[in-house]
Amino acid sequence: MAVLDHISSQEAMALENKYGAQNYHPLPVVLSKGEGVYVWDVEGKKYYDFLSAYSSLNQGHCHPKIVNAMIKQAKQLTLTSRAFYNDMLGRYEKFTCEFFGFDKLLPINSGAEAVETALKLCRKWAYEVKGLDINKAEIIVCDGNFHGRTTTIISFSNDPVARKNFGPYTDGFIKIEYDNIQALEDVLITNPNVAGFMVEPIQGEAGVFVPSEGYLAKAKALCEKYNVLFIADEVQTGIARTGRLLATCGNCKCADKNCSGTPEVKPDILILGKALSGGLYPVSAVLANNEVMNVIRPGNHGSTFGGNPVAAAVAIAALEVVRDEKLAENASKLGELFRSELNKYIETSSIVNLVRGKGLLNAILINDDEDSDTAWNICLKLRDNGLLAKPTHGNIIRFAPPLVMTEEQLLDCVSIIIKTLKDFE
Repeated sequence: MAVLDHISSQEAMALENKYGAQNYHPLPVVLSKGEGVYVWDVEGKKYYDFLSAYSSLNQGHCHPKIVNAMIKQAKQLTLTSRAFYNDMLGRYEKFTCEFFGFDKLLPINSGAEAVETALKLCRKWAYEVKGLDINKAEIIVCDGNFHGRTTTIISFSNDPVARKNFGPYTDGFIKIEYDNIQALEDVLITNPNVAGFMVEPIQGEAGVFVPSEGYLAKAKALCEKYNVLFIADEVQTGIARTGRLLATCGNCKCADKNCSGTPEVKPDILILGKALSGGLYPVSAVLANNEVMNVIRPGNHGSTFGGNPVAAAVAIAALEVVRDEKLAENASKLGELFRSELNKYIETSSIVNLVRGKGLLNAILINDDEDSDTAWNICLKLRDNGLLAKPTHGNIIRFAPPLVMTEEQLLDCVSIIIKTLKDFE
């Protein structure tokens, strides 16, 4: 079979099942084309993409500006490693630091890599700046977190599927309840070895759990009080997804054109990924100010592909699209409309209990237990009706379309979702 020969959906799925590791459980649809908010399967059927590759495609599929930036750079220079300078990395670092209001950026490739980088950075700061005894630093994380699936990260995960039979696990982490300020303070008061607190501003994989108003600001204040680094994992929530440039922006007006982009709740370490890539090329980053980032010296950390010229060009273009097309503002407006329309239906629904979220990161809670297959079956029916989404648990469906969606398209999607849910009432 030639690489570009047409194959059917069944043939494509059979190939993956035979030759690929079974580490995912994809919805049975085989995609071959994407543009904006739409994707097409190999048979030519058109769908709304309501997952956006877990928020990697905030700018939509194959955005021409980002594609052109990638092609242009790929024809010029693709990789040098960090053994040499290249003429794109510094430009990318300057642009992104100014975009988010930080002094320095450490370029990596994937979200999990960026989380691991942030953990190392926090520990090194704890020993060299805060003065903790070597190998005593601990980092506070939250129950229900999802920061990736590396061996260190799964050590503080609650997900039994991600954890089971991958031990022994890494020490140095303290788990507390999410959205519980008292739990955070109780640890900070009693444990002098805490180096940092890492948190998702909204827990996406757990089911789009939005913390109570003021939680992030209070957590940041406690971190400052106890000289602990506040680490925000905005791999999924960042870059306009929640209606603001960053979810840690709290009540500031990042959707407004005059906003500086500096978050109201400014993390000491900011972790970005997914939409930093525009959905084209793996790009992630860790940002911090000099007093934190300057503990990293040559040889402490690195990546052959981290900061490569193609990634730099793609990331700059991806952020320019977010800024120029006012995607945070659009996500804020359409998110409110989406939840409003769904709530009208939920008032008389027996199958959906609630809709929650911010911006265009939302989820519905299905009236069934977590071990059921109801949410999966609803997603199969949504597929049949021309919309692609995926359960995040047995009874939760996450909805996260590209932020380039129009109001007319959103209302069409709401109609598809409601029509589908009615079949399960």
